[in-house]
Amino acid sequence: MILKQLCAPSRYQHFSKISSVCSNNKSRLISTSAAVCEIQKMTRLRVVDNSPIGKLAMAEGKPPKCIHVYNKTGIGKIGDIVLVAIKGEKKKAVLVGLKQNQAPKVPKFDSNNIVLIDDNGTPLGTRVHVPIPTILRTILKEKTLAKGADYTKVLGIASRFI
Repeated sequence: MILKQLCAPSRYQHFSKISSVCSNNKSRLISTSAAVCEIQKMTRLRVVDNSPIGKLAMAEGKPPKCIHVYNKTGIGKIGDIVLVAIKGEKKKAVLVGLKQNQAPKVPKFDSNNIVLIDDNGTPLGTRVHVPIPTILRTILKEKTLAKGADYTKVLGIASRFI
């Protein structure tokens, strides 16, 4: 109560002791959490295929944002299917490259890369512009067997593998 009265703009602001107490109090109200290096809701992503909607969104400087991650944890790993909001539409995508620390022999990328797909797992583009990790072959084959959609078609439009 007394601190609020002292921190209020009044004739007591010119005292150095009171102003230092007020500035310390204000700094406690600011959240200073570290940056999160994982795919979760509201994460900005980068479209790396040549789909028309993806090229237009990236050219306008409005990258897609993750709405939902289709797994139990809600945190996306490489090969996971995500729901993204792009140009006012909802589309599914496959995570093909992540910034977060990876397992051994899995490359770490400079950006969070996705390839847009439809509900059947067919890619919306015809080419992928960045190299794709080879571990993605086994991950997408397991997902194809578990689900009905064929997600391995994403590998068919990729030209380079790491």
